[in-house]
Amino acid sequence: MLPDKDGPSMGGGTQGTEGKEDPSVTLFREYLRLRTVHPAPDYDAALRFLDRIANELGVPMKKVEVCPGRVVAIMTWVGTNPALRSILLNSHTDVVPVYQEHWKYDAFGAVKDTEGNIYARGTQDMKSVTIQYIEAIRRLTAEGKRFARTIHMMFVPDEEVGGHKGMETFVKHPEFQQLNIGFALDEGLANPEEAFTVFYGERSPWWITVRCPGSPGHGSRFVENTAAEKLRKIINSFLDFREQEKQRLDISECFTLGDVTTVNMTMVNGGVAYNVIPAEMDVSFDMRIPPTVNLLEFEEKIKKWCQEAGEGITYKFAQKHMDQNTTSTEDSDPWWNTFSSTCKNMNMTLKKEIFPAATDSRFIRAVGLPAIGFSPMNNTPILLHDHNEHLNEKVFLRGIQVYEKLIPALANVPAVAGEA
Repeated sequence: MLPDKDGPSMGGGTQGTEGKEDPSVTLFREYLRLRTVHPAPDYDAALRFLDRIANELGVPMKKVEVCPGRVVAIMTWVGTNPALRSILLNSHTDVVPVYQEHWKYDAFGAVKDTEGNIYARGTQDMKSVTIQYIEAIRRLTAEGKRFARTIHMMFVPDEEVGGHKGMETFVKHPEFQQLNIGFALDEGLANPEEAFTVFYGERSPWWITVRCPGSPGHGSRFVENTAAEKLRKIINSFLDFREQEKQRLDISECFTLGDVTTVNMTMVNGGVAYNVIPAEMDVSFDMRIPPTVNLLEFEEKIKKWCQEAGEGITYKFAQKHMDQNTTSTEDSDPWWNTFSSTCKNMNMTLKKEIFPAATDSRFIRAVGLPAIGFSPMNNTPILLHDHNEHLNEKVFLRGIQVYEKLIPALANVPAVAGEA
Protein backbone atom coordinates (compact mmCIF):
# COMPACT_ATOMS: atom_id res chain seq x y z
CA MET A 1 0.00 0.00 0.00
CA LEU A 2 1.33 3.42 -0.96
CA PRO A 3 1.37 6.12 1.72
CA ASP A 4 -0.58 9.25 0.87
CA LYS A 5 1.18 11.45 3.39
CA ASP A 6 4.43 11.80 5.24
CA GLY A 7 5.31 9.77 8.28
CA PRO A 8 5.49 11.26 11.78
CA SER A 9 9.09 12.42 11.54
CA MET A 10 9.86 13.94 8.15
CA GLY A 11 12.37 16.62 7.56
CA GLY A 12 15.95 16.05 6.46
CA GLY A 13 17.03 18.89 8.69
CA THR A 14 15.02 21.78 7.27
CA GLN A 15 11.98 21.82 9.51
CA GLY A 16 11.64 24.14 12.44
CA THR A 17 11.13 23.27 16.07
CA GLU A 18 7.39 22.93 15.50
CA GLY A 19 7.87 20.56 12.56
CA LYS A 20 6.96 23.20 9.98
CA GLU A 21 8.14 22.57 6.44
CA ASP A 22 9.97 25.27 4.51
CA PRO A 23 7.33 26.97 2.29
CA SER A 24 9.56 26.53 -0.76
CA VAL A 25 9.58 22.77 -0.22
CA THR A 26 5.80 22.76 0.23
CA LEU A 27 5.39 24.63 -3.08
CA PHE A 28 7.79 22.22 -4.79
CA ARG A 29 5.76 19.24 -3.60
CA GLU A 30 2.53 20.87 -4.74
CA TYR A 31 3.96 21.35 -8.23
CA LEU A 32 5.18 17.74 -8.33
CA ARG A 33 1.64 16.49 -7.71
CA LEU A 34 0.40 18.05 -10.96
CA ARG A 35 0.12 15.20 -13.47
CA THR A 36 1.83 16.82 -16.41
CA VAL A 37 2.83 13.35 -17.55
CA HIS A 38 2.85 11.98 -21.09
CA PRO A 39 1.01 10.80 -23.07
CA ALA A 40 -1.71 13.16 -21.78
CA PRO A 41 -0.05 15.88 -19.69
CA ASP A 42 -2.40 18.13 -17.71
CA TYR A 43 -0.98 21.39 -19.04
CA ASP A 44 -4.04 23.33 -17.91
CA ALA A 45 -3.25 22.49 -14.28
CA ALA A 46 0.30 23.74 -14.76
CA LEU A 47 -0.92 27.00 -16.30
CA ARG A 48 -3.34 27.58 -13.42
CA PHE A 49 -0.49 26.97 -10.99
CA LEU A 50 1.76 29.43 -12.85
CA ASP A 51 -1.02 32.05 -13.04
CA ARG A 52 -1.22 31.94 -9.26
CA ILE A 53 2.56 32.24 -8.90
CA ALA A 54 2.70 35.24 -11.23
CA ASN A 55 0.06 36.97 -9.11
CA GLU A 56 2.02 36.22 -5.95
CA LEU A 57 5.23 37.58 -7.45
CA GLY A 58 3.51 40.63 -8.88
CA VAL A 59 4.90 40.05 -12.38
CA PRO A 60 2.94 39.81 -15.63
CA MET A 61 2.65 36.46 -17.41
CA LYS A 62 2.09 36.14 -21.14
CA LYS A 63 0.75 32.95 -22.74
CA VAL A 64 1.55 32.05 -26.32
CA GLU A 65 -0.17 29.08 -27.97
CA VAL A 66 2.54 27.88 -30.32
CA CYS A 67 0.58 24.81 -31.44
CA PRO A 68 -3.00 23.75 -30.69
CA GLY A 69 -3.16 22.92 -26.99
CA ARG A 70 0.51 23.76 -26.48
CA VAL A 71 1.07 26.99 -24.57
CA VAL A 72 4.34 28.67 -23.62
CA ALA A 73 4.02 30.81 -20.49
CA ILE A 74 6.45 33.69 -19.83
CA MET A 75 6.77 35.68 -16.61
CA THR A 76 8.71 38.91 -17.08
CA TRP A 77 10.53 41.02 -14.51
CA VAL A 78 11.46 44.18 -16.37
CA GLY A 79 14.96 45.54 -15.76
CA THR A 80 16.06 49.11 -15.22
CA ASN A 81 17.61 49.13 -18.70
CA PRO A 82 15.25 47.04 -20.86
CA ALA A 83 17.21 47.97 -24.00
CA LEU A 84 19.87 45.51 -22.87
CA ARG A 85 19.40 41.90 -23.90
CA SER A 86 17.45 39.87 -21.37
CA ILE A 87 18.19 36.83 -19.23
CA LEU A 88 16.10 33.72 -19.88
CA LEU A 89 15.40 31.17 -17.15
CA ASN A 90 13.90 28.27 -19.08
CA SER A 91 12.12 25.18 -17.82
CA HIS A 92 9.67 22.61 -19.16
CA THR A 93 6.42 21.60 -17.50
CA ASP A 94 6.04 18.05 -18.83
CA VAL A 95 7.42 14.83 -17.37
CA VAL A 96 7.95 11.30 -18.70
CA PRO A 97 5.69 8.31 -17.89
CA VAL A 98 6.22 6.06 -14.87
CA TYR A 99 6.02 2.36 -14.12
CA GLN A 100 4.24 2.70 -10.79
CA GLU A 101 4.84 -0.92 -9.80
CA HIS A 102 8.56 -0.15 -9.54
CA TRP A 103 8.15 2.88 -7.26
CA LYS A 104 8.38 2.86 -3.46
CA TYR A 105 5.67 5.55 -3.27
CA ASP A 106 3.06 7.13 -5.49
CA ALA A 107 5.05 8.71 -8.30
CA PHE A 108 2.86 11.83 -8.06
CA GLY A 109 2.42 11.85 -4.31
CA ALA A 110 5.59 13.87 -3.59
CA VAL A 111 6.18 11.75 -0.49
CA LYS A 112 9.06 12.87 1.72
CA ASP A 113 10.88 10.21 3.71
CA THR A 114 12.67 10.50 7.05
CA GLU A 115 15.90 11.54 5.29
CA GLY A 116 14.20 14.46 3.54
CA ASN A 117 14.20 12.74 0.15
CA ILE A 118 11.20 13.79 -1.93
CA TYR A 119 9.97 11.08 -4.31
CA ALA A 120 8.07 12.08 -7.44
CA ARG A 121 8.38 12.12 -11.19
CA GLY A 122 9.97 15.44 -12.12
CA THR A 123 11.94 16.03 -8.92
CA GLN A 124 15.15 16.15 -10.96
CA ASP A 125 13.76 16.62 -14.46
CA MET A 126 13.00 19.43 -14.04
CA LYS A 127 10.35 20.73 -11.66
CA SER A 128 12.95 21.40 -8.98
CA VAL A 129 14.66 23.98 -11.18
CA THR A 130 11.32 25.60 -12.03
CA ILE A 131 10.52 26.17 -8.37
CA GLN A 132 14.10 27.23 -7.60
CA TYR A 133 13.79 29.97 -10.23
CA ILE A 134 10.45 31.06 -8.80
CA GLU A 135 11.58 31.07 -5.17
CA ALA A 136 14.82 32.92 -5.96
CA ILE A 137 12.83 35.60 -7.81
CA ARG A 138 10.34 35.73 -4.92
CA ARG A 139 13.15 36.44 -2.44
CA LEU A 140 14.83 39.00 -4.66
CA THR A 141 11.63 40.93 -5.34
CA ALA A 142 10.70 40.83 -1.65
CA GLU A 143 14.03 42.51 -0.89
CA GLY A 144 13.20 45.27 -3.36
CA LYS A 145 16.09 44.39 -5.67
CA ARG A 146 16.26 45.68 -9.25
CA PHE A 147 18.67 44.72 -11.99
CA ALA A 148 19.72 46.24 -15.27
CA ARG A 149 18.57 43.42 -17.53
CA THR A 150 15.04 42.11 -17.89
CA ILE A 151 14.54 38.58 -16.58
CA HIS A 152 12.14 36.13 -18.27
CA MET A 153 11.01 32.91 -16.64
CA MET A 154 9.71 30.67 -19.43
CA PHE A 155 7.71 27.47 -19.00
CA VAL A 156 7.39 25.33 -22.13
CA PRO A 157 5.48 22.14 -23.04
CA ASP A 158 6.50 18.96 -24.82
CA GLU A 159 10.25 18.94 -24.12
CA GLU A 160 10.07 15.27 -23.17
CA VAL A 161 8.66 14.31 -26.58
CA GLY A 162 11.21 16.21 -28.66
CA GLY A 163 10.07 19.82 -28.29
CA HIS A 164 8.51 19.99 -31.75
CA LYS A 165 5.30 21.55 -30.41
CA GLY A 166 7.20 23.51 -27.81
CA MET A 167 10.57 25.23 -27.97
CA GLU A 168 11.48 24.13 -31.50
CA THR A 169 8.44 25.97 -32.83
CA PHE A 170 8.57 28.86 -30.37
CA VAL A 171 12.12 29.99 -31.26
CA LYS A 172 10.74 30.82 -34.74
CA HIS A 173 7.82 32.76 -33.28
CA PRO A 174 7.75 36.61 -33.25
CA GLU A 175 7.03 36.53 -29.51
CA PHE A 176 10.36 34.78 -28.94
CA GLN A 177 12.23 37.42 -30.92
CA GLN A 178 10.61 40.15 -28.85
CA LEU A 179 12.09 38.68 -25.67
CA ASN A 180 15.46 40.08 -26.83
CA ILE A 181 17.40 37.29 -25.11
CA GLY A 182 21.10 37.65 -24.45
CA PHE A 183 21.79 34.59 -22.33
CA ALA A 184 19.80 31.54 -21.23
CA LEU A 185 19.86 29.02 -18.41
CA ASP A 186 18.17 25.65 -18.85
CA GLU A 187 18.24 22.22 -17.26
CA GLY A 188 21.30 20.10 -16.56
CA LEU A 189 21.88 16.89 -14.62
CA ALA A 190 22.59 15.85 -11.07
CA ASN A 191 26.15 14.96 -10.11
CA PRO A 192 26.78 12.11 -7.63
CA GLU A 193 29.97 13.83 -6.48
CA GLU A 194 30.77 17.19 -4.89
CA ALA A 195 31.12 19.05 -8.21
CA PHE A 196 28.25 20.64 -10.15
CA THR A 197 28.00 19.65 -13.80
CA VAL A 198 27.57 22.43 -16.35
CA PHE A 199 26.65 21.76 -19.98
CA TYR A 200 27.76 24.05 -22.80
CA GLY A 201 26.56 21.96 -25.74
CA GLU A 202 24.61 18.85 -26.63
CA ARG A 203 24.88 15.80 -28.79
CA SER A 204 22.68 15.82 -31.86
CA PRO A 205 19.75 13.39 -31.54
CA TRP A 206 19.14 11.27 -34.64
CA TRP A 207 16.19 8.87 -34.60
CA ILE A 208 16.33 6.66 -37.68
CA THR A 209 14.28 3.79 -39.09
CA VAL A 210 15.93 1.51 -41.66
CA ARG A 211 13.54 -0.40 -43.92
CA CYS A 212 14.64 -3.70 -45.43
CA PRO A 213 12.62 -5.19 -48.31
CA GLY A 214 13.08 -8.82 -49.27
CA SER A 215 11.68 -11.86 -51.00
CA PRO A 216 8.57 -13.27 -49.30
CA GLY A 217 7.60 -16.92 -49.18
CA HIS A 218 6.59 -19.91 -47.09
CA GLY A 219 8.28 -20.32 -43.72
CA SER A 220 9.35 -23.89 -44.59
CA ARG A 221 11.71 -22.89 -47.43
CA PHE A 222 15.24 -21.43 -47.80
CA VAL A 223 14.10 -18.29 -49.59
CA GLU A 224 16.99 -16.17 -50.87
CA ASN A 225 17.41 -12.44 -50.27
CA THR A 226 14.99 -12.16 -47.37
CA ALA A 227 14.25 -8.99 -45.42
CA ALA A 228 15.50 -10.64 -42.22
CA GLU A 229 18.94 -11.35 -43.72
CA LYS A 230 19.31 -7.71 -44.67
CA LEU A 231 17.98 -6.65 -41.28
CA ARG A 232 20.61 -8.74 -39.53
CA LYS A 233 23.41 -7.03 -41.47
CA ILE A 234 21.99 -3.60 -40.67
CA ILE A 235 21.72 -4.43 -36.98
CA ASN A 236 25.26 -5.78 -36.95
CA SER A 237 26.65 -2.62 -38.57
CA PHE A 238 24.94 -0.29 -36.12
CA LEU A 239 25.72 -2.37 -33.04
CA ASP A 240 29.34 -3.01 -34.07
CA PHE A 241 29.78 0.74 -34.26
CA ARG A 242 28.07 1.04 -30.88
CA GLU A 243 30.63 -1.34 -29.39
CA GLN A 244 33.51 0.68 -30.88
CA GLU A 245 32.21 3.87 -29.29
CA LYS A 246 31.66 2.11 -25.97
CA GLN A 247 35.28 0.94 -26.04
CA ARG A 248 36.45 4.50 -26.71
CA LEU A 249 34.56 5.68 -23.64
CA ASP A 250 35.79 2.81 -21.47
CA ILE A 251 39.50 3.22 -22.23
CA SER A 252 39.67 7.02 -22.07
CA GLU A 253 39.87 8.81 -18.74
CA CYS A 254 39.15 12.11 -20.51
CA PHE A 255 35.91 11.18 -22.24
CA THR A 256 32.45 11.56 -20.78
CA LEU A 257 29.26 10.14 -22.29
CA GLY A 258 28.74 13.41 -24.17
CA ASP A 259 32.04 12.92 -26.04
CA VAL A 260 31.10 9.72 -27.87
CA THR A 261 28.23 8.58 -30.11
CA THR A 262 25.70 6.29 -28.50
CA VAL A 263 23.62 3.92 -30.62
CA ASN A 264 20.71 1.93 -29.25
CA MET A 265 18.30 -0.31 -31.13
CA THR A 266 14.85 0.62 -29.86
CA MET A 267 12.23 -0.95 -32.17
CA VAL A 268 11.92 -3.86 -34.64
CA ASN A 269 8.86 -4.35 -36.84
CA GLY A 270 7.74 -6.80 -39.51
CA GLY A 271 5.97 -10.01 -40.24
CA VAL A 272 2.36 -11.17 -40.23
CA ALA A 273 2.50 -14.86 -39.26
CA TYR A 274 4.89 -17.57 -38.07
CA ASN A 275 4.86 -19.38 -41.42
CA VAL A 276 5.08 -16.37 -43.73
CA ILE A 277 8.46 -14.87 -44.63
CA PRO A 278 7.82 -11.10 -44.59
CA ALA A 279 8.32 -8.90 -47.64
CA GLU A 280 9.56 -6.09 -45.44
CA MET A 281 11.09 -5.52 -42.00
CA ASP A 282 12.38 -2.42 -40.31
CA VAL A 283 14.52 -1.49 -37.34
CA SER A 284 14.83 1.80 -35.46
CA PHE A 285 17.78 3.31 -33.62
CA ASP A 286 18.30 6.18 -31.21
CA MET A 287 21.67 7.85 -31.89
CA ARG A 288 23.23 10.78 -30.02
CA ILE A 289 26.16 12.38 -31.85
CA PRO A 290 28.68 14.77 -30.23
CA PRO A 291 29.55 18.17 -31.77
CA THR A 292 33.03 16.88 -32.69
CA VAL A 293 31.57 14.52 -35.32
CA ASN A 294 31.07 15.65 -38.92
CA LEU A 295 27.37 14.91 -39.43
CA LEU A 296 27.52 14.77 -43.22
CA GLU A 297 30.31 12.20 -43.07
CA PHE A 298 28.40 10.23 -40.45
CA GLU A 299 25.35 9.98 -42.70
CA GLU A 300 27.60 8.72 -45.49
CA LYS A 301 28.66 5.94 -43.10
CA ILE A 302 24.99 5.00 -42.63
CA LYS A 303 24.44 4.98 -46.40
CA LYS A 304 27.40 2.63 -46.79
CA TRP A 305 26.00 0.23 -44.17
CA CYS A 306 22.70 0.16 -46.07
CA GLN A 307 24.41 -0.47 -49.41
CA GLU A 308 26.49 -3.29 -47.96
CA ALA A 309 23.43 -4.96 -46.42
CA GLY A 310 21.61 -5.43 -49.73
CA GLU A 311 19.59 -3.78 -52.44
CA GLY A 312 16.50 -1.70 -51.91
CA ILE A 313 17.25 -0.70 -48.31
CA THR A 314 16.04 2.78 -47.37
CA TYR A 315 16.07 4.85 -44.21
CA LYS A 316 14.02 7.68 -42.79
CA PHE A 317 14.66 10.07 -39.91
CA ALA A 318 12.04 10.75 -37.25
CA GLN A 319 14.45 13.30 -35.79
CA LYS A 320 17.64 14.67 -37.28
CA HIS A 321 19.11 17.60 -35.40
CA MET A 322 21.92 19.14 -37.46
CA ASP A 323 22.90 22.18 -35.40
CA GLN A 324 26.15 21.74 -33.47
CA ASN A 325 26.47 25.15 -31.82
CA THR A 326 28.16 25.26 -28.44
CA THR A 327 28.29 28.05 -25.84
CA SER A 328 31.63 29.63 -25.03
CA THR A 329 33.26 28.67 -21.75
CA GLU A 330 36.27 30.92 -22.26
CA ASP A 331 37.13 33.26 -19.40
CA SER A 332 37.02 36.14 -21.89
CA ASP A 333 33.31 35.52 -22.52
CA PRO A 334 31.34 37.90 -20.26
CA TRP A 335 28.44 35.49 -19.73
CA TRP A 336 30.56 32.48 -18.86
CA ASN A 337 32.94 34.59 -16.78
CA THR A 338 30.02 35.91 -14.72
CA PHE A 339 28.43 32.49 -14.31
CA SER A 340 31.63 30.67 -13.36
CA SER A 341 33.05 33.38 -11.09
CA THR A 342 29.74 33.64 -9.20
CA CYS A 343 29.77 29.88 -8.64
CA LYS A 344 33.41 30.04 -7.55
CA ASN A 345 32.53 32.71 -4.99
CA MET A 346 30.03 30.20 -3.55
CA ASN A 347 32.82 27.59 -3.31
CA MET A 348 31.22 25.53 -6.06
CA THR A 349 33.39 23.34 -8.28
CA LEU A 350 32.14 23.21 -11.88
CA LYS A 351 32.61 20.31 -14.27
CA LYS A 352 32.09 21.27 -17.93
CA GLU A 353 30.56 18.69 -20.26
CA ILE A 354 28.59 18.10 -23.45
CA PHE A 355 25.06 17.08 -22.47
CA PRO A 356 24.63 13.38 -23.29
CA ALA A 357 20.93 13.55 -24.15
CA ALA A 358 18.83 16.44 -25.51
CA THR A 359 17.15 19.47 -23.97
CA ASP A 360 15.47 22.63 -25.22
CA SER A 361 18.88 24.31 -25.01
CA ARG A 362 19.71 22.93 -28.45
CA PHE A 363 16.96 25.02 -30.03
CA ILE A 364 18.14 28.13 -28.19
CA ARG A 365 21.74 27.61 -29.34
CA ALA A 366 20.52 26.86 -32.87
CA VAL A 367 19.27 30.45 -33.22
CA GLY A 368 22.65 31.78 -32.13
CA LEU A 369 22.05 32.40 -28.43
CA PRO A 370 24.34 31.25 -25.62
CA ALA A 371 22.76 28.75 -23.25
CA ILE A 372 24.09 26.85 -20.26
CA GLY A 373 22.49 23.68 -18.93
CA PHE A 374 22.64 23.71 -15.15
CA SER A 375 20.67 22.02 -12.38
CA PRO A 376 22.24 22.71 -8.95
CA MET A 377 22.12 19.12 -7.69
CA ASN A 378 25.44 17.77 -6.41
CA ASN A 379 25.99 14.74 -4.18
CA THR A 380 22.86 13.38 -5.84
CA PRO A 381 22.39 10.23 -7.95
CA ILE A 382 21.28 10.81 -11.54
CA LEU A 383 17.67 9.62 -11.60
CA LEU A 384 15.94 11.47 -14.41
CA HIS A 385 13.46 9.13 -16.18
CA ASP A 386 14.32 6.45 -13.62
CA HIS A 387 12.16 4.59 -11.12
CA ASN A 388 12.00 6.28 -7.70
CA GLU A 389 13.24 9.62 -8.99
CA HIS A 390 13.88 11.80 -5.94
CA LEU A 391 15.71 14.84 -4.62
CA ASN A 392 16.71 15.72 -1.10
CA GLU A 393 15.14 18.88 0.29
CA LYS A 394 18.52 20.18 1.49
CA VAL A 395 19.87 20.00 -2.07
CA PHE A 396 16.69 21.62 -3.37
CA LEU A 397 16.87 24.51 -0.89
CA ARG A 398 20.55 25.14 -1.55
CA GLY A 399 19.71 25.42 -5.24
CA ILE A 400 17.45 28.38 -4.47
CA GLN A 401 20.36 30.10 -2.75
CA VAL A 402 22.54 29.41 -5.79
CA TYR A 403 20.04 31.11 -8.10
CA GLU A 404 19.70 34.00 -5.64
CA LYS A 405 23.35 34.76 -6.45
CA LEU A 406 23.44 33.76 -10.13
CA ILE A 407 20.36 35.67 -11.30
CA PRO A 408 21.49 39.12 -10.03
CA ALA A 409 25.01 38.56 -11.35
CA LEU A 410 23.81 37.66 -14.85
CA ALA A 411 21.14 40.37 -14.89
CA ASN A 412 23.79 42.99 -14.07
CA VAL A 413 26.32 41.98 -16.73
CA PRO A 414 27.44 45.25 -18.34
CA ALA A 415 26.62 45.93 -21.97
CA VAL A 416 28.34 43.40 -24.22
CA ALA A 417 29.29 43.61 -27.89
CA GLY A 418 26.32 44.71 -29.97
CA GLU A 419 24.54 46.41 -27.09
CA ALA A 420 24.34 50.15 -26.57
